Amino acid sequence: MPIRNNMLGFILMLTVNSIASCNNVSTGKEVSDTASIVKSAAAPAKPAAVDPLAHWQPLAYDSTKKYIYLTFDDGPQHGTVTCVDTCRKLGVKASFFMVAMHAKAKSDGMQIVKMIRDSYPSFLLANHSTTHAAIGYHRFYKQVSQTGEDFTNAQEQLHVPYKMARLPGNSAWVRQGEMKASPLVRPVTALLDSAGYNVFGWDVEWSFNHKNARPVQSPQKLLAEVDSAFARNKTHVKNHLVILSHDRMFQRPEDAAALSAFIQLLKQNPAYVLETVDHYPGIKPPVYQPF
Repeated sequence: MPIRNNMLGFILMLTVNSIASCNNVSTGKEVSDTASIVKSAAAPAKPAAVDPLAHWQPLAYDSTKKYIYLTFDDGPQHGTVTCVDTCRKLGVKASFFMVAMHAKAKSDGMQIVKMIRDSYPSFLLANHSTTHAAIGYHRFYKQVSQTGEDFTNAQEQLHVPYKMARLPGNSAWVRQGEMKASPLVRPVTALLDSAGYNVFGWDVEWSFNHKNARPVQSPQKLLAEVDSAFARNKTHVKNHLVILSHDRMFQRPEDAAALSAFIQLLKQNPAYVLETVDHYPGIKPPVYQPF
């Protein structure tokens, strides 16, 4: 009986192999199709660029909350990575207004810019010009067309994917149907408005000593200023407050600790929500700029 079973198995195996062989010989298609599939899997097509705002939606504001937009200017500088690490560790959002000239001046500058750009929606990359008015504020803002090109160049060099900007050294605002600017910067602000930009000023500044870039206010003092601005309705938009700070303020460990302490103080208030400026009320809806 075992011999009979073995023979049947052998005959069955020969039959299966013969059928498979006939299929391959008769058409040749199965083999070539399989080879094409393997080749395709080994060399996948280059993926299309991903729109970081593909799923962007206007924020549904909670009337019981107060919204805070923590912004960092002038990066990438010493201190930028510390700001990113601190915000990420504490789970809060922030917006980084970056300067193309500073990105090129640092060996890892463009890598830092990319890290922030790729970290949306936790972090927002925004435009703070190419040169940061290196020729002087008055001359910079009087040369309107050149200044417009300065922002356009930064947009392209940093691959800023949406038109969000802040003017160097000036608090000006552009939103949907609104422009607020001093006489010096008004022509440039109007030019950016016509080009589709949102422009952001600030309500509270975390000041720094210009000799050593150290923060001026303590975390507790800055919190008191935030609380007061909300209480007195001294913000550009009610219940929404933009804080200006600068990356280089936090390059020292003790100053990085102050940033962490301030954020933790904000988080202790259940009414405070930290957001990125692309969710500031009344702005022109972000439009993705592929590069």
